Amino acid sequence: MSYSFTGASISPNVKTVSITYFSNNAGLVVPTLSRTFTDALRDYFTSQTNLVLVDRSGDLQVDGTITQYAVVPVAIQGNETAAQNRLTIVVNVKFINKTDTKQNWETSFSRYLDYSSSYNLSAVQDGLIREITSQLVQDIFNKAVVNW
Repeated sequence: MSYSFTGASISPNVKTVSITYFSNNAGLVVPTLSRTFTDALRDYFTSQTNLVLVDRSGDLQVDGTITQYAVVPVAIQGNETAAQNRLTIVVNVKFINKTDTKQNWETSFSRYLDYSSSYNLSAVQDGLIREITSQLVQDIFNKAVVNW
């Protein structure tokens, strides 16, 4: 029997979660991205479940790395300039459920947002990172503990 809390389906045998620091292995490194992403993932798991966050060896374990942070032009106009740029963040995640190894997985998650090329990336970067991080965190959480 499992309990459901905000859509999560977690066995009552599962009491703890450990989420390691997501190192940034992307070619373009934003110094604050690893901390921002890791904190958001930890906060989401603890706010959406009754699990206790532990440093290591949790009943559920989430490990990963940021593998891509890239800006590319999209929506090219007739004059060969980009009307929009796209910021993409990709994370590779390994999930381990010590109480049910059939639920273990490893996969990459990718999310992006487009922004007007009239903006300098540094002006919109923090907001874009927050929004993309939020989407990635929800994707990871859903794959890990929501049966959908």
